[in-house]
Amino acid sequence: MVDATNLIKASFEVGRTLLRPPPDNEPADAQKPAPWVIPIRSLGSNHKDRIAKHLRSLEPRDRYLRFGYMAQDEQIQKYVDHLDFNRDEIFGIYNRRLELIAMAHLAYANDTRYESCAEFGVSVLPRARGRGYGARLFERASMHAVNDGISMMFIHALSENEAMLKIARRAGGRVERDGSESEAYLQLPAASFDSHVTEMVEEQVAQTDYHLKQQAKQFWHFLAEVQAIRRSAVDAIARIPP
Repeated sequence: MVDATNLIKASFEVGRTLLRPPPDNEPADAQKPAPWVIPIRSLGSNHKDRIAKHLRSLEPRDRYLRFGYMAQDEQIQKYVDHLDFNRDEIFGIYNRRLELIAMAHLAYANDTRYESCAEFGVSVLPRARGRGYGARLFERASMHAVNDGISMMFIHALSENEAMLKIARRAGGRVERDGSESEAYLQLPAASFDSHVTEMVEEQVAQTDYHLKQQAKQFWHFLAEVQAIRRSAVDAIARIPP
């Protein structure tokens, strides 16, 4: 579990470089090590469009591993439209351009007989892999589940989805294979004062990070408009005959 004191410190440092826009020739998510603190925020219904865009950006193979079938755009949109933001929890990681590069869905059982159980699903865009985002989303979802009274978290995945099953095993989960499909389940500890404080601070860090990125993006657009006006004025002056 991440120390809350370090998270508070990170919240003051999280946007130090945001006002420096990425170079035009730099990919949106150039391969680089993940930051020590990865801001993960809860997503509400106002993020539906970005969630849909993220899932539609997955390659066919990734869609197959995420949903268990080759989901088409229409099926993905139906999935997003039926997300229950009041019952379930959706977590996301945004890059500096406010693109949702990784997200997780913690789905609660819609049956009182299984109210202490939840299922975890995750997706990460190809260009953002290799940074531990999937594992961090699992940790964030697990912490929320603990604080919400969940005692058992499940992962249902295709047996060939080694990345997902690896996350479960590293967390101490038990994986059972049944042909082409696998079930992983993890017994969660009871909530504590530390788990509640840590989740609260992590969410605050993520909210701060998102708003700083939002302001930085708006500032970049403002500067681009000012520069365009200046270039137009300079071009107009240059066209005036001597």
